[in-house]
Amino acid sequence: MAEHPIQGLMNVTMDKIRQMTDSNTIIGKPITTEDGTTILPVSKVSFGFASGGADFDGKNSANKDLFGGGSGAGVNIQPVAFLVIKDGCVRTIQLSDSSNTIDRALTMIPELVEKVSALLKKEEAPAPDEAKPQ
Repeated sequence: MAEHPIQGLMNVTMDKIRQMTDSNTIIGKPITTEDGTTILPVSKVSFGFASGGADFDGKNSANKDLFGGGSGAGVNIQPVAFLVIKDGCVRTIQLSDSSNTIDRALTMIPELVEKVSALLKKEEAPAPDEAKPQ
């Protein structure tokens, strides 16, 4: 049985979508800075796809296989975050809408914990000019 023309339209469109939305689109290629920090961009990919067609019934045998159809797709790629890897630690920098304060607060918690931990370590360290008893 011969392939229907709509199958060709759908296959071409799906192949193009597959090319545009590979894994490198979602997790981007690593960027390495001079100080050894590695940055990975993270994106949200969404797409839509439509295809349609119709067979036309010709009155004579020369026009019996008439077909009309079309297909299309749309892709939206939106950067959402960066993964920053430095000195064995991974940190997420989220590119979120600042109007949502709850999300913004949640993304700042790891940074806040890091700063508080560093502050507590500084307070625990003895001052260098204190005299040690002999």
